[in-house]
Amino acid sequence: MTFSPRTYLDHNATSPLRPEVAETVLRALQLPGNASSVHAEGRAARAEIEKARDKVARLVGARAKNVVFTSGGTEAANLVLTPGFRRLGQAGAARLLVGAAEHPCVLNGHRFPDGDVDTIPVDDQGVLDLVWLRAQLDKFGDERVLLSIQLANNETGVLQPVAEAARLVHERGSLIHTDAVQAAGRIPVDIAALGIDAMTLSAHKLGGPKGIGALILASDQFEIGDKLVRGGGQEKGFRAGTENVAAIAGFGAAAEGALADLEDEAERLRGLRDEAEAQVRRIAPDALVVASAAERLPNTFAFAIPGLKAETALIAFDLAGVALSSGSACSSGKVKRSHVLDAMGVEPTLAEGVLRVSLGWSTTKEDVIRFAEACERVVGTLYKRKASAA
Repeated sequence: MTFSPRTYLDHNATSPLRPEVAETVLRALQLPGNASSVHAEGRAARAEIEKARDKVARLVGARAKNVVFTSGGTEAANLVLTPGFRRLGQAGAARLLVGAAEHPCVLNGHRFPDGDVDTIPVDDQGVLDLVWLRAQLDKFGDERVLLSIQLANNETGVLQPVAEAARLVHERGSLIHTDAVQAAGRIPVDIAALGIDAMTLSAHKLGGPKGIGALILASDQFEIGDKLVRGGGQEKGFRAGTENVAAIAGFGAAAEGALADLEDEAERLRGLRDEAEAQVRRIAPDALVVASAAERLPNTFAFAIPGLKAETALIAFDLAGVALSSGSACSSGKVKRSHVLDAMGVEPTLAEGVLRVSLGWSTTKEDVIRFAEACERVVGTLYKRKASAA
């Protein structure tokens, strides 16, 4: 039996494993030693972890000693978003500020009491309101806060003014974390240039293994008083448990691959993204491209065609051989109302139809052509049904 080729355009949910990553993981899986053991087998496993730590650090301009491996971006965010995250010798934050369009791992995964959390609004393009943030920080005065904002939104690709927000926060002696899960490996990311204190990453957005991520600190002058996973002294005490050597090695290989051709790949994906977006506008001139006036990731766009429900459209595209998403894939796999679009003020009936196209290292020109062909069929079928029902 032969199968027609499928077009995978859901890299923001997970990017297919890079071939070099698969080879690295397989090799690391065959290492017999525990990385905490002092014998030769243990030292070989430890060497794999430290090589990967250096590669992940280089992806974001950090120092390897400040990279803490976790089970993914969600755990990394849960670990750092706590009143116990602080500079050495200082008290932790009394309040948490989060953007309204943040990923659920931030909105629901932090460890602050609900009454100590404030939500920063975004404009109709999904960009954080810095005027509101400044006013709120002024209101708090000398009270220390922790700010968490994403570098790039997972549903729309919108980039946030992280460096500007970091300056506002640091002027008041407070701390800032950024969720860089979607941005790292797609645009240049430098932890020092951004001026942030902590960053979280996830390997499977880069073509690495699922189930491995990292918390990256700006320096070794930070501590977390209330660890999530306690026991042994692994990861310099930040996260206990025997390290997943194979997944960590794969993370390093993915980071190295993403960094090697970062600028050229961004331009290639931007060209493909713009072509796919143009095809949607040609097929459905009344389509809404979400946040089209904002600066976005080069690989992402979200669109809605009036009258087309996301749940129906996803099935239709899937049957046509094209994998898309309606937003975050981190919940239950169900299509549900987007808090991101609500925060942006997108009209509810349109928001119900928003689809996300996200490209990646394996995307080709042929994929864009197949997407356009599928889109034409889906829209044509929709309007035929509407006409027959009229």
